[in-house]
Amino acid sequence: MSKTREYFENNGQGHVFTFFDELTEPEQENLLKQASDIDLEELSGLVSSLVQNTGSKNDSIADSLEPAEFTPLPNSDGGNPSLWIEAREKGEAALRAGRVAAFTVAGGQGTRLGYDGPKGTFGVTPVLKKSLFQVFAEKILASSRIFGRPVPWFILTSVINHDQTVAFFKENDFFGLPEDRVHFFSQGLMPAVDADGKILMSNKGQIALSPDGHGGSLRALVRSGAVRQMEADGIDTISYFQVDNPLVRCIDPAFIGFHLMNDSELSSKMVPKAYPEEKVGVFCQQNGQALVVEYSDLPERLAQERDDSGEIKFRAGSIAIHIFDRNFVDRLGSGRDESAKLPFHLAHKKVPFIDESGSIHEPTEPNAYKFEMFVFDALPFAANPVIIETSRANDFSPVKNATGVDSVETSSADQLRQFARWAKEAGIALETDDTGLPPVTFEVSPLFGDTPGRFISSWNALEHKPELTDGLVLV
Repeated sequence: MSKTREYFENNGQGHVFTFFDELTEPEQENLLKQASDIDLEELSGLVSSLVQNTGSKNDSIADSLEPAEFTPLPNSDGGNPSLWIEAREKGEAALRAGRVAAFTVAGGQGTRLGYDGPKGTFGVTPVLKKSLFQVFAEKILASSRIFGRPVPWFILTSVINHDQTVAFFKENDFFGLPEDRVHFFSQGLMPAVDADGKILMSNKGQIALSPDGHGGSLRALVRSGAVRQMEADGIDTISYFQVDNPLVRCIDPAFIGFHLMNDSELSSKMVPKAYPEEKVGVFCQQNGQALVVEYSDLPERLAQERDDSGEIKFRAGSIAIHIFDRNFVDRLGSGRDESAKLPFHLAHKKVPFIDESGSIHEPTEPNAYKFEMFVFDALPFAANPVIIETSRANDFSPVKNATGVDSVETSSADQLRQFARWAKEAGIALETDDTGLPPVTFEVSPLFGDTPGRFISSWNALEHKPELTDGLVLV
């Protein structure tokens, strides 16, 4: 018996190998590989603390929460324009020194969009329907050219989309980026268990595994060797964003500058919540520590509360845009520091499985427990956390749904509104409706301009300025 099988037997999970002798040699090797990646001591602790813990949720959280402090935009109440200029200059210096890498969490599929493929390959722009990956690649390439140093790009995939993602980049020649500056690695996996803590099998040679959440990206950065690669390349600042937001400023000098000016280990962007019930986490403070409280966990009376000026009191919405210090990622992701570990959260889901006779069951009700980590749970462990305000119109319009709110239709319209604002700032006569949407559909490549200032410079440099008409693409 192999050491792996013996390890599982000794920890009450020997049933994983019930049908081992019926498998082909490659299937046996695959099962052993899956099993060897599972930490059964960690799993046992999670089962004990989360699955089998009957303690009720602490409803007194409302009494200890306060709104988080944040740095307002320069044109907002309390904003300090000179501070933002200083931050931008600090960030630009870091970019010219080659200290910054981009990091995209892209392990999901486009299922909710009605799309069969990695979400990052889904087309989102108004005219050309460029993929999310291409939009990000062009923003990263634009930054590399402006600051004279290539910005490495680390992309977290998953077991379900890794090969497709890599193939997509190769088919598109990495969208002009140096191939050796784009790094792919897969997200970690956790086994699903039943109410007794027994690992479920999806078939005779396959453990029922699922991604360990976007918080697992920190472990993946360490385990994949990405952190060591960054260290070798002189990277100490990691710009984190998720794959579903085409408006995101992948490389934002001012944000980088605020992070570095404050010697922060983790910095975050916030947008003011549009309405109390908006489904975004909220930056709060508890006992002097910054943290994010999920919208589903924020007591309703706090979500509805207003301050003296009539604004939503707990209004700092989390939009999954962060900057991490590399050493902080190494500390959390390696697990060396027992006092700084991201907690796992429990999800009760329907998971197909086989029973002890090998028969497959397709449950109609949740039957299994999955474990996942959230990246924002790193906030309480970070020294000098920074939260800055950003403009929703310039930084956040995710593509999550096929229709309705946060759909490709709403995001495409928001991109078009941004292009129209830039055009107006450049002095171009362009009518828009009350929401800022122009009557024509055009597109601006990040390589032409990824900020108002850069758009204006590129526009002014054109010898023959085109009319903004349907289908125009400025590259």
